[in-house]
Amino acid sequence: MNSRLQGIGMTSKRTRERLVSRLRENGIRNETVLNVMGNTPRHIFVDEALATRAYEDTALPIGFGQTISQPYIVARMTEALLADGPLKKVLEIGTGSGYQTAVIAQLAERVFSVERINALQLKARARLRELRLTNIRYKHDDGIWGWPEQGPYDGIIVTAAPVEIPEQLLRQLAIGGRMIIPSGDNGNQLLRLITRTEEACEEQLLDCVAFVPLVDGVT
Repeated sequence: MNSRLQGIGMTSKRTRERLVSRLRENGIRNETVLNVMGNTPRHIFVDEALATRAYEDTALPIGFGQTISQPYIVARMTEALLADGPLKKVLEIGTGSGYQTAVIAQLAERVFSVERINALQLKARARLRELRLTNIRYKHDDGIWGWPEQGPYDGIIVTAAPVEIPEQLLRQLAIGGRMIIPSGDNGNQLLRLITRTEEACEEQLLDCVAFVPLVDGVT
């Protein structure tokens, strides 16, 4: 790992290990997820001015009114998505900074990531190339519609909150697949785990959360 990825001081491996300890204390139990979180250099996914805060357990701005999610939420969503075992095909709605993409790409065979803000996705792609993660495909498009041509998916992770869960995303979930998604109005959002069965979709409420809204259109 080069020096930029390895980090120094407040971006060092030791700082990442402290973050992992906090995640474990806060209830994250999947050691594979914790190991990936500890080995993923979050500081490269934020502007240099914010790098020293990268391993705080907080969301940080990444421009365009978007944020990089709190590490606990990234770990919580990833752990819930993988609760039934490893996944082959994962659809990510909202590439954003690329941090959640990097975590998932180390735990799934293939990741298909959709982002509506082209400038964000271009930055994310450069960072993910730097990490030599080659199992990711990207699409600049309105994430509300997913990526049906590549479906069905055995995992879908949504990193922005619609008011209601888009039916078109549910249709792209394979039988037995799992979708982790925040939904609701600002100030009243819930993180939901949806499992598709032969007959219907089963829903489990996980946490109260605060995500940027999932909006339509591309920029």
